[in-house]
Amino acid sequence: MRGLKSFLTSQSGAILAEFAMLLPVMVLVFGVVIEGARLFWAYQATHAGVRDAARYVARVSNRDICDTGGSLGVNGATLQGIVANAKDGTALFPSGISILSVTPTYTCIDSGLRGGRTAIATVTARMEITFPLAAIFSLANTSYGTLTTSITDQARILGT
Repeated sequence: MRGLKSFLTSQSGAILAEFAMLLPVMVLVFGVVIEGARLFWAYQATHAGVRDAARYVARVSNRDICDTGGSLGVNGATLQGIVANAKDGTALFPSGISILSVTPTYTCIDSGLRGGRTAIATVTARMEITFPLAAIFSLANTSYGTLTTSITDQARILGT
């Protein structure tokens, strides 16, 4: 009887039991922080790449594209490289992040100023993010496996 009473009043395993109850929550919070930081970093890197691609296409396109017509699609491969790669040519994103497409377009706006119509280049990049820690999110009964988003930037075509 004395052994049973000491077993029931013992506190020696309480910390381990509390840790076992708290561990899934800690792992879930850790996963959310890591994935959130990774998502933010990828979005910012893609946004900078799209901005650089819009500036590039604004410089290499024909200044009077509104009058002569034409397409910005010939720059597609170059723009894909600007968005997806760093300055030295290495891949900018980890394996779970991929650029699906980079689409350049232009619109002509009649500004009413001396220059007449103004061409505005728009570069849109679609990216897909696959979360490597998606199994952790299944602990919270969510199904976040991939995320697809678009990033757009514009620049005035200054021409060559």
